Amino acid sequence: MTARRRPFHNAACLRPPHIETRPLNPQLPSLLTDRLRSDLPSWSAQARYQPELSFGRHRGPAPWDARPAAVLLLLYPREGAWHIPLTLRPAHMLDHASQVSLPGGTIEPGETSQQAALREYAEELGAPPADVRMLGRLSELYLFASNYRVEPWLAAVDVAPTWNPSRGEVERLLEVPLAHLTDPANTATFERRQRGITYSAPCFTWQSERIWGATSMVLAELVSLVSTWPL
Repeated sequence: MTARRRPFHNAACLRPPHIETRPLNPQLPSLLTDRLRSDLPSWSAQARYQPELSFGRHRGPAPWDARPAAVLLLLYPREGAWHIPLTLRPAHMLDHASQVSLPGGTIEPGETSQQAALREYAEELGAPPADVRMLGRLSELYLFASNYRVEPWLAAVDVAPTWNPSRGEVERLLEVPLAHLTDPANTATFERRQRGITYSAPCFTWQSERIWGATSMVLAELVSLVSTWPL
């Protein structure tokens, strides 16, 4: 299936429209750090966003030859609200081309998953990882379509980073308010056709993009975790 290529917006990053909201909750990172030490919602949150015909395979167990990978969910403040950076992958990428993803990639030999998540974040978005405060790890997910075993890490910074996205890995940077993801009005289901098969996929919506697949499943667990707190 050939994906329509969108132009790269280096200036990037298309700021989100101003969102009227209450001042952000400065305690949210600390609350999440404590919450991540307990049992996580895992599949009970992720399953809602698995595409049709997945049959629970994202839950694993991953096969022995699955490639280890890590992604980073970064909370940062902008315009009085917590945001998360997502990337639209270019059409030329081998895996998950033209899809919205979290910064991340393969864990290199000798790296921990946390180190890989920070390295990939810096490489893709051009922001230094030094100020990033790691909060903890979310539930692992298996990407059976590309045979990746993904460990998501949650982190936060006190000041919004200055982005310099990699042209080779990022077609567009999406700065998505966390409150937008927690609003059920910003979810939908759409149909995809791939290899002659049509199936439906739940998603989050943001501007002109659909956030679906493994990315939406990881975000769904975060949404579940923050559902009882003011943002």
